[in-house]
Amino acid sequence: MVTGNLAYKLQTKEVEIPNPLAPDPLKYTSVGLSEVLSNNTRLEASAFNLDAKAAKYRVEHCKYGYVHLWGEDGLVGNAYVRGRFKRIYVDRAEGIPFYQPASITDVYPQPARYISENTDVDIDALKVKKGMLLMTVSGTIGNCSIVGRTLDGKVFSHDMLRLTGKKEIDTGYIYAYFKTPIGQQLLQNNNYGAVIQHIEPEHLKNIIIPDAPDLIKKKIHDLVIESYELRDQSNELMDDAERILYQELNLPPIEDLKPKYFDEHVDLRNYTTKLSRLDLRLDCSYHAPEILVAKEIINDNCKELVPLKDKRLSDKIFTGNRFTRVFVDSKHGVPYLNGKQLLELDPNGFEKKYLSFSQHEERIKKQLEIKENTIIVTCSGTIGKTVLVPKHWVGWVGTHDLIRIESNNLDTIGYVFSWLNSEYGQLLLKSLTYGAVVDHIEAFHIANMGIPLLKNESKQKEINDKVLQANELRYQAYLKEQEAVGIMEEIINNK
Repeated sequence: MVTGNLAYKLQTKEVEIPNPLAPDPLKYTSVGLSEVLSNNTRLEASAFNLDAKAAKYRVEHCKYGYVHLWGEDGLVGNAYVRGRFKRIYVDRAEGIPFYQPASITDVYPQPARYISENTDVDIDALKVKKGMLLMTVSGTIGNCSIVGRTLDGKVFSHDMLRLTGKKEIDTGYIYAYFKTPIGQQLLQNNNYGAVIQHIEPEHLKNIIIPDAPDLIKKKIHDLVIESYELRDQSNELMDDAERILYQELNLPPIEDLKPKYFDEHVDLRNYTTKLSRLDLRLDCSYHAPEILVAKEIINDNCKELVPLKDKRLSDKIFTGNRFTRVFVDSKHGVPYLNGKQLLELDPNGFEKKYLSFSQHEERIKKQLEIKENTIIVTCSGTIGKTVLVPKHWVGWVGTHDLIRIESNNLDTIGYVFSWLNSEYGQLLLKSLTYGAVVDHIEAFHIANMGIPLLKNESKQKEINDKVLQANELRYQAYLKEQEAVGIMEEIINNK
């Protein structure tokens, strides 16, 4: 039989390819009255989610049995949120650093605002303590973090759950559980609210958790704590690098900059600029006096001010082109990174999106694939988030709307990151912003941005080495956390 001719091939039935844009199939189930009554007479569909039912079944039938998370035999010693209060925001020099719950998943959380000591609230009660588990309970719920040295004693907003285990080893064990899809399914099933999703501490009493032996709990807890210890060490190295940078450039605290205004006698910021400094920019923010003062201090104390596009500092600075994205499951795609979670150790965690490799293969290889030690800067919306790509992001892809700074020179890339991530670097970087509605910067803006090289080359190398060491520690922290979560998933899956 001849099988090589066209007529025969046309007889072959084509395999239908599933449409990745097709809606998910409808899910439905029956609910007994007893289930409604036992679930506080809740009638919303999310309270009887099919995936949550399956997750609950798996925990109930795991090899170690289960207990309710918060109860007589549970693992939670205490869990609470603080009451609402009216905030009085002030300048940094006059206030207390104030953190928002959304920052707890960042490797190095930063304060969102500063509140006055005169705020009518018990400030000490808002402080978190080392060893606590923190959880977001409003909006995006279920994000967790353990308080290490970086956050110990910091003041957080009221709307965040603070949790401690009955035993010390229980806290890290609970954290690892909520880092699994099963733990999140059961937590999300307990939320309520039509628009803003919300949970209360009491909802933890309805959640079940595997009751593993203390030896296994301790192993998981120790891995989690080691992960956060490595993050603390990484943050301290980053702080050391920035401290040396400030010393070598004689940079005062940024709030101490003394800008000069055109007329000091009117209650209005007013200033002039020379035509030679206009740079074809007519937006006021580009010519703000504090920018000029910062540049003068930097110029007076650096060895040389060179553009970032200089071959000593970078090989390539670029963004991708806009495109229609096709997302698939993890088996057929590569992890996709956007700017929102850029500062997290494991952006999006188990909820990662995966970009179709077959649909975007050429674009991924040429534009989107992330390389180790690349500096990534957000360039739209929130401007200036800066990260040095750690080892575990290699092979992932990033959205087109990220500026990438690639360099094969490991003697300077860490130093460049330290400068861009510093307050002075951020001040100058954000001065490049343009846009009436959505803020934006372009790759060529950053390419022409001046980077101060230090007079003391050994100090510049020390800064560079500390940053690279800090980035390696973040990779090790990721491995520790993944090991802890892997053990927890083995418990749930009866392995």
